[in-house]
Amino acid sequence: MASALLTDLYQLTMLQAYLDEGMDETATFELFVRRLPPERNFLVAAGIEQALDFLETLAFSGDELQWLQRQGGFSQRLLDYLKAFRFTGDVHAMAEGTVCFAEEPILRVTAPLPQAQFVESRLLNIVHFQTLIASKAARVVLAAPGKLLVDFGMRRAHGAEAALFAARASYMAGFSGTATAEAGHRFGIPLYGTMAHSFVQAHDSEVDAFKAFARARPRRPTLLVDTYDTEAAVERIVALAPLLAREGITIGGVRLDSGDLAVHGKAVRALLDRGGLGALQIFASGNLDERRIAEVLAAGAPIDGFGVGTSLDTSSDVPALDAVYKLQSYAGTARRKRSEGKATWPGIKQVCRQHDREGRVSHDRVQLDAEGCDGVTLLRPCMMGGRRTAPAPTLEQSRAYCAAQLGALPDGLRRLSTAAQPYRVEISESLRALAREVDAMTP
Repeated sequence: MASALLTDLYQLTMLQAYLDEGMDETATFELFVRRLPPERNFLVAAGIEQALDFLETLAFSGDELQWLQRQGGFSQRLLDYLKAFRFTGDVHAMAEGTVCFAEEPILRVTAPLPQAQFVESRLLNIVHFQTLIASKAARVVLAAPGKLLVDFGMRRAHGAEAALFAARASYMAGFSGTATAEAGHRFGIPLYGTMAHSFVQAHDSEVDAFKAFARARPRRPTLLVDTYDTEAAVERIVALAPLLAREGITIGGVRLDSGDLAVHGKAVRALLDRGGLGALQIFASGNLDERRIAEVLAAGAPIDGFGVGTSLDTSSDVPALDAVYKLQSYAGTARRKRSEGKATWPGIKQVCRQHDREGRVSHDRVQLDAEGCDGVTLLRPCMMGGRRTAPAPTLEQSRAYCAAQLGALPDGLRRLSTAAQPYRVEISESLRALAREVDAMTP
């Protein structure tokens, strides 16, 4: 559990000011992405379960309170408040794995103002990152349908939590598994692994390395074949396979990690097939992203799976989203930010989704929560009075739901290039009218 101090300083200073002014009436904040990057036709909401875990367990420890006291500048009133601090509000959110778009609330918090304000930083920290990675992973999944896809990015992730959350978000979005052992332990994600070039280099011969690894890992091992000469290594495996078979070991596959993957993939497949190893799979890695994978497959490469590392865990083409958490209502009155280029729609909102006759998503409408929806409402109650309204869905359930969401996307949004026709998100007339009303009353 992360420290309650994992927040911005101004959350604490604002909280103290709210307490001094007696401002503790009910507030509603909404977390959303202002605009989609040009490289994204859609987003996949993720991290909701970790956000709810954070809210449900949020508390200040004695050590944290003592540290705050030593810093000076914090009143005893604030310290006493924090000693008893618990989140007691309500949360409505999109289900984990929901396809979403700009200006749509992903998560809505309703709580006494000091509580609702304080949780901003960590909620954004959790939901922004996992949504970022799940959205990237979904593009890889759409680029390589039916292929084995493995998260290889831990060593390039920006810290331990990022590595774990990236493994979780990518699996939820449709990846087959991860190479990060702790993600398997913590989240039950299937683990995949091969061998490193150093293992081959440490042995006196490539064949010695293959034999040693296969005997150490006899359950269908995958052998790395490009340390020296890719095709020569595969020929050695073809010769080695009968010996290992007599020991009860069946080689599962080979891994390519460099060079022209389309050319090597075709050559390796031919060598394996001629050697009677048609069942062996070919797995590829090495600076891959969705575009490179799509190119390799379009070239006819007979590759069965891909390991995706740096580009996934850092979302290297889009390393951040314009995700924000904004006040929409306080003390029963709608609130609106009018900053240039950053204006918000006021009031407590809902997202109403429409589908066409084939079940594909057609368009969304952002509307006031009190308005009726003739489609599917996306924000669902998931926490009331600081406690979950139902048991958390399993990661497998969220993964299945995300697959259905991706399956309902129109073809234009499934492409890696920018959709010729962007997805339509309407703003209801009632919401527009409320914005005009708020503007008229705000100095």
